[in-house]
Amino acid sequence: MSLKKLKFLFTLVSFFVLQDANSQSKNILIYNANVIDVKTGAIKHNKAILIENQTIKGIDTFKKYKKLASEKIDAKGKFVIPGLWDMHIHIEGQDLVEDNKALFPVFIAHGITTVRDAASDLGLQVLKWRDEINDDKLLGPTIYTAGRKLEGLNSIWKGDLEIENEAQLTQMLDYLDSLKVDFVKITENTLKGDLFLKSVIEAKKRGYLVTGHVPYDLTINDLANEGFSAIEHASYLLRLGNDEITAKTSILKGTLTKAQAEKDFLIKFNQEKATRAYAELAKKNVAVCPTLIGGKQLAYLDENNHKNDDFQKYLTKRFMSNYQWRIDRMANETAEQKQQRKERYQLIAKQLPYVQKSGMLIIAGSDCAALNTFVYPAASLLEELDLFQKSGMRPLEILQSATMNGAKFMGKFEKSGSIDIGKVADLVILDENPLNDINAVNKTFGVFTKGQYFDKNALNEMLNQAAKKKTELDKSRE
Repeated sequence: MSLKKLKFLFTLVSFFVLQDANSQSKNILIYNANVIDVKTGAIKHNKAILIENQTIKGIDTFKKYKKLASEKIDAKGKFVIPGLWDMHIHIEGQDLVEDNKALFPVFIAHGITTVRDAASDLGLQVLKWRDEINDDKLLGPTIYTAGRKLEGLNSIWKGDLEIENEAQLTQMLDYLDSLKVDFVKITENTLKGDLFLKSVIEAKKRGYLVTGHVPYDLTINDLANEGFSAIEHASYLLRLGNDEITAKTSILKGTLTKAQAEKDFLIKFNQEKATRAYAELAKKNVAVCPTLIGGKQLAYLDENNHKNDDFQKYLTKRFMSNYQWRIDRMANETAEQKQQRKERYQLIAKQLPYVQKSGMLIIAGSDCAALNTFVYPAASLLEELDLFQKSGMRPLEILQSATMNGAKFMGKFEKSGSIDIGKVADLVILDENPLNDINAVNKTFGVFTKGQYFDKNALNEMLNQAAKKKTELDKSRE
């Protein structure tokens, strides 16, 4: 490694990780804050938050705590929320290790302090990064990860754990045990329904949360009845407005193609039927991670080619080159197919208020990934929350979906996900009130996470460093 690169890396480490040896024992006070209780929507005005190491020790008046803190941060009457959770990302690409690592501070700069990685070909590296972040050796969002996901033989996705029988399933679950993954993810590219369902059953026996896609040769209720924890992508919910059992049977018989089934799910959708089904899923504690943004970006690609998106200054040419495969796949779509894609997105988005009212847990996630076209890391979660608002969800419900709901789903709500005494001090200070308009999450004044406070200048410096790293990586590959 060149001396120039060593100096650059040393600068990054010094800026993001190294702290004064005594900083861990300091009490920090964030005062003059309007603290939002995401559980109720109440605002505690003009409060001070006392933090010891990474834990909230008290929420009261400045007068009460001012002598207890060696460092004081004036929130200037702005609004404090818990750090945001992106509950569906993919840190992927064996040839994108440095590209992904450089984006970790970008999540922090966007107020995202926790992410759930839904498996990839980079799973082993992500597990290593997860532990380094937990050990304060690397600055980035707290990571919960599935590591590598279960699939059938010859899946199109790289890095899957491919299985074709129960013996191999046991072997792969043993392997995931050894990796100490945080949940199990299953997809259906080539994995048959019966083995998919068995995978859910066996993973649940081992105490895992189990999430994934929904195969055509299973129904959502087949999965729910076996304890499926969450449906990844709200697009699958359209099945619930149809006769899902008949569709499954017809597909298995070969009298209905998957393409025709998808068309039927849209055209024959019955809202009342779907609404009743959401209520039943709520009773079975099945959550949903909608990931609207990906479908929206593709549906409206003919209206926005994203050539002028500012966020691209953080993404390497190699990273963005992965976007092309979906663009190429859609290149020959007819005007009718393009319109149907839009209508499908609109119907999916329309479901969110119904899902919310049913009692199903909505966990906000972006599905940002190198393979997901124009679904940008970090920025896409904030776009996702705006889409939730446009769908008809209320700002408080949206804020809950991106904070406490993620913590609840992961079984971590006792220690994170809201601003309460005894919980981890992952905090975002916003210039405006997100309970009035969720887009206030785009107006970050400061972020406290991992025992450190980053003001606006520090957050901007994180972004500047990410942009510089992007340029450096691009040049090194010319």
